[in-house]
Amino acid sequence: MKHPYAITLDVGTSKANHTGSWRTKRPVYVDRLPPCNAACPAGEDIQGWLSLAEQGDYEAAWRALTKNNPLPAIMGRVCYHPCETACNRAAIDESVGINSVERFLGDLAIEKDWVFDNPETQTGKKVLVVGAGPAGLSAAYHLRRAGHGVAIREAGPLAGGMMRFGIPKYRLPRPIIDAEVERIVAMGVTLSLNDKVDDIEKAMTEGGFDAAFLAVGAHIARRAYIPAAGAAKVMDAVSLLRSMEGEAPPLLGRKVVIYGGGNTALDVARTARRLGAEEAIIVYRRTREKMPAHDFELEEALEEGVSMKWLSTIKAVDGGKMLIEKMALDETGFPQPTGEMETLEADSLILALGQDVDLSLLDRAPGITIENGVVKVGPDMQTGRPGVFAGGDMAPSERTVTVAVGHGKKAARYIDAWLRGISDISTEKHGLASADRLNAWYYEDAPATVRPMLEAARRVKSFEEVAGGLNETNALYEARRCLSCGNCFECDNCYGVCPDNAVIKLGPGKGFQFNYDFCKGCGLCAAECPCGAIDMVAEDI
Repeated sequence: MKHPYAITLDVGTSKANHTGSWRTKRPVYVDRLPPCNAACPAGEDIQGWLSLAEQGDYEAAWRALTKNNPLPAIMGRVCYHPCETACNRAAIDESVGINSVERFLGDLAIEKDWVFDNPETQTGKKVLVVGAGPAGLSAAYHLRRAGHGVAIREAGPLAGGMMRFGIPKYRLPRPIIDAEVERIVAMGVTLSLNDKVDDIEKAMTEGGFDAAFLAVGAHIARRAYIPAAGAAKVMDAVSLLRSMEGEAPPLLGRKVVIYGGGNTALDVARTARRLGAEEAIIVYRRTREKMPAHDFELEEALEEGVSMKWLSTIKAVDGGKMLIEKMALDETGFPQPTGEMETLEADSLILALGQDVDLSLLDRAPGITIENGVVKVGPDMQTGRPGVFAGGDMAPSERTVTVAVGHGKKAARYIDAWLRGISDISTEKHGLASADRLNAWYYEDAPATVRPMLEAARRVKSFEEVAGGLNETNALYEARRCLSCGNCFECDNCYGVCPDNAVIKLGPGKGFQFNYDFCKGCGLCAAECPCGAIDMVAEDI
């Protein structure tokens, strides 16, 4: 998507306008793809909505953001923000706090009761969405915006999928989920709860649906064979986290062991501490460097008193005693058993070894291939059965809310094209705006805003939200740290440094244009452009 400050280009000047054979290159205004946009699995136009936020037009920024992602208050809490990892600002001081500004906009929209616009036209087509998790909600939103009738069927008692039943309340308060789901439903999306789809072919036929998007979450816990005897209390992480949505929390005891190394293991350990466990110990067979959980979540868990047993595996359980074997890395860095054992006593063992998807609804669906526990889909997210698409946990991918939201958006685009009989919806992307294109001399150090955090001592006593949000003052400051990489923000540098008055101002929001009759091709404009929005291209002489 183009930056709000679109550039009017003038690169077609004829040879008669050359100022002499000595000019070998001419300046050209360009639009580059910001690295934050390129890294976002949800496909947000981050630079676009940040530019509106830095002007203080927060509703416009929220609307620009939600063109691609309808769940900003949720994503502002649970996204692992790869956009910030890619941010060029890190080469100057620190990455822009994109995720914190996203949360600010999402929370402000809930506070101000901003709503989505209803579609202007109706296509008469009906799409079934199976699952009300992030992928399903995202797809439903984008399909409804395109004018299609959308019905979501959710097997659970509440919408949100693994966002609700897999992410603890201290990371994602439930009223936030409810508010963003209600906004999507208000567009005219039908949401049916406690309504499991057992047979996708039957559901489509009986409902008269023209297409379907499958977005069933990974709610089935994987098990490991661990010999157990006596009265060992063993449960899986999915069941534990799901039980937290009930009225009576589970009794885990004073000492809890968690087996696994992903984000779910950390969530369970931190939940156990909040349920009164004096010790929560994660047993993981590899090292910290190989742990799939996000490092910032591990740091938060350690702050809350969670402890780690690296390079360890559980061999057997007998009542309250667990036999732990120590591992050692071989020459390839893979853990190998050492035969060295120790005994660890605990009241409960919780298995956090990953999750699988219930694919039984596809048993009677022709042409759908299942590989490694997920549905095989093409580049267009379509399965082998025409008109049936799949994404989120059901498709091969990293299982995060951000990726799922991106899958929902991508699938909706292809479903819309399929329903309209359009075969090619591919678009050309601009070249990446790399850090070496920036003129950092123009930017002063402005360290990122640190989100307020609940004190560790208070965290383990309740499920109060741990990470706080920004207020308007520091959200505005954070948005203004954006460098607008690769896209003109009308700083007037090129206009000011040109020795030949060859730069023409086209007016606010319209950018600039070169007068090649005056331009000598000195390249000062390109050299002094703070954001790398000018290229020097070879003359066609």
